[in-house]
Amino acid sequence: MKKILIFTLLVCFISTTKAQNSKSTPSSNAPKAEVSDPDNLASQFFSQVMGVAISATSNTKMYQFIYDWLGTPYHLGGDTKKGIDCSGFAFQLYDKTFNTIIGSNSRNIFSMVNPINKSDLKEGDLVFFKIHSKSISHVGVYIGDNKFAHASSSKGVMISNLEEAYWQRYFYKGGRILESLKGQLNNN
Repeated sequence: MKKILIFTLLVCFISTTKAQNSKSTPSSNAPKAEVSDPDNLASQFFSQVMGVAISATSNTKMYQFIYDWLGTPYHLGGDTKKGIDCSGFAFQLYDKTFNTIIGSNSRNIFSMVNPINKSDLKEGDLVFFKIHSKSISHVGVYIGDNKFAHASSSKGVMISNLEEAYWQRYFYKGGRILESLKGQLNNN
């Protein structure tokens, strides 16, 4: 149902944009404006549909990456759009949007972060969960306004809210990649 709603909103947005572009005829001296702006579409999706406040300082590359991966099915150990797990998704996101290589599972990713409280989370921070386990078993990427992107074992890549009872119950800590590791990770 959510996918149908999202698809309908995207179709309406694209139709409106095309109608506006066809009505305006640029002068011959004016440079042509680019019709397709995927970063803008992703930003509008997150701000209007998902309720995430996107500012001028937001990492649009991160939002575009998440937008492109939404709906990718879950596959334990997967790291492609055919199927991906939570740590694979976090790994791909950090590699492609922050040029940073992080660990390959949620526990060793946690060893690479400075733990932070939920109230201190910023866009791009990692969120860790202990789901039916005494050790960390799930990781996601915080996108703002209590929302995070992750690969859910039941629904694949999706956006969830930290305020939902399920995620509140299993939330362990937030984490920010240690600055000392960023340089080492990127130089290898």
